[in-house]
Amino acid sequence: MSLNKPLLFTNFFAGDVVAGLGPYLAIYLLSAMHWKTGDIGIVLAIGGITTVLLQTPAGAFIDSTRFKRALIASCGVIIAIVSVAIVALTNHKPIIYGSQVLMGAAIAFVAPSIAAITLGVCSDKTFTLQTSANQAANHAGNVFAAAIAGIVALTIAAEGVFWLMAIMGVLMAISVGFIPANSIDHIRARGGEKRDASGKKEPAGFSVLLTDKRLIALAVSVFLFHFGNAAMLPLVSQKLSLNSNVNQAIAFTSACIIAAQFWMMLMSLMCAAKADDWGRKAIFMIGFCINPIRAVLFMSTDNPFFLVAIQSLDGVANGIFGVVIILMCADLTRGTGRFNITQGVMAALVGIGSACSNFSAEYVTQFFGYGAAFLTLAGIATVAAIFFLIFVPETMPKKRAQPQE
Repeated sequence: MSLNKPLLFTNFFAGDVVAGLGPYLAIYLLSAMHWKTGDIGIVLAIGGITTVLLQTPAGAFIDSTRFKRALIASCGVIIAIVSVAIVALTNHKPIIYGSQVLMGAAIAFVAPSIAAITLGVCSDKTFTLQTSANQAANHAGNVFAAAIAGIVALTIAAEGVFWLMAIMGVLMAISVGFIPANSIDHIRARGGEKRDASGKKEPAGFSVLLTDKRLIALAVSVFLFHFGNAAMLPLVSQKLSLNSNVNQAIAFTSACIIAAQFWMMLMSLMCAAKADDWGRKAIFMIGFCINPIRAVLFMSTDNPFFLVAIQSLDGVANGIFGVVIILMCADLTRGTGRFNITQGVMAALVGIGSACSNFSAEYVTQFFGYGAAFLTLAGIATVAAIFFLIFVPETMPKKRAQPQE
C-alpha cells in the first residue's frame, strides 16, 4: 500500500505547529518576563479556550468546504505571523494575550482538516495505515523542531524557538499545496452520507450524534484524559527552570519533547500494525493507564535527567491517543456524514480539558507546590482510566475485528 507523501510532509511540519508554544512560552514568561505562575496559567488557558470555542464550528465548516488545503495553508501563515509577533513585541502584555487567541483559532482548524483530507484520499483498507503514518510524521516533526529549538536556545537565544515555529508554519502551508485537489473525495472526507428518497446525498441529523451513548462516553473520556495530562509538561518545564537559566530550561524542555515524540512515533507505528487486530479499546486503555503513573513519578524527583526520562511516558499515552481517537471517531460516524464535526467536538473537549488542566494545576502549584499539583493530576488521570474502562465500548466494525480467511 502506497502512502500519500504530501500528507506526510504536511503532518511533519504541522507537528510543532499544532503542539503550540505552551511549554516554551511558559518558560519564557516565567524566566525572561518574570510572570507569576497563576498569570502564566491564564495565558496558556486563553489559547485553549479559543480553540474550544472554535473546534465544533470548525468541524462543521470543514464538513462543508472544498477548500481544505487553503484552510490549512492560511492557518500556517497565521501561526507564523503570531510567533514572530511574540518576540518582536514581547514587552506589550496585550500582544501575548492576543497572540494566544489567534494561535488557538488557527490550531482549531489544522488537525481536523488534515484528518478530513486523509479520510478523503484513502480507502477503508488504507485509512488506518495512512492515519498512523501521519501521526508518526507529525511526531517526527516535533522531534526535529524540539532538537533545533534546544540547539538554538543554547547557542543563540531563547527567542529562536518562536522563529522556528514561524518557519514550520510556512513550510506546512507550502507542503499542503502539493496534495492534488482532485484527489480528495469530499463526500468521503466527511464520513460518507446517506441518500434521501430523491437519491440526493444528505448528512445525518445531529440527533444521531447527540443520542449515541458511545460517542458521549468517549467524549467524557477525552475530556478527562487531557484534564489529567495536559499540565504535566508545562509544570515540568517550570520545575526545570527553577534551578537553571532560561536557555538551559528550554534545552531540557526540548529534550523532554524529543523523548516523548520518539515514543509517539513508535506508538503510531504500533497502532498501524495492531489497531485493526487488537481493537481500539485495548490499545487506548494502555494510554489511559500511563498518565497517573507519570504524574506520580514526576513527584518523586527534581533531577532534570530523570524528569526527561519520565516525560518519555507521555509519548506512549499521547502517541496512542493521536491515532486511536481518529479511528474511533471514524468508526462511530461511518455513513453519517458527520465525521469532521465529531472531530471538532472531540478536539474542543481536548481544549477544554487542557485549559482546565493548565489553569487548575498552575494555581495549585502557586499555593501548594509542584508535588500537590502532580498529585491532583494523578487523581484525575486515574478517574479517566476507570471511566474509559467501564463506559466506552469497542468501536471497531465486526467485519474488521473478525476478518474472513
